[in-house]
Amino acid sequence: MIQPTFIRITQLASTSERLGRLPLSPNSIWRLARLGKFPKPVKLSAGVTAWRLEDIEAWEAERSQTARDMYRRKA
Repeated sequence: MIQPTFIRITQLASTSERLGRLPLSPNSIWRLARLGKFPKPVKLSAGVTAWRLEDIEAWEAERSQTARDMYRRKA
């Protein structure tokens, strides 16, 4: 069985000092997750929360497809 790969908030979020995978701040990611508009995080241990990489990749693909669809409607 393949173990899931996880990604932490420090790798996902961008700050003024560092670019993350997404152009979103840590607060924005947590807010979107709370609102159900971003994948739910997984509690790995006390004080360690992360996201499944496959969930993030699926979310990115969905957003990318939505953007392409919107562009095509305007053209």
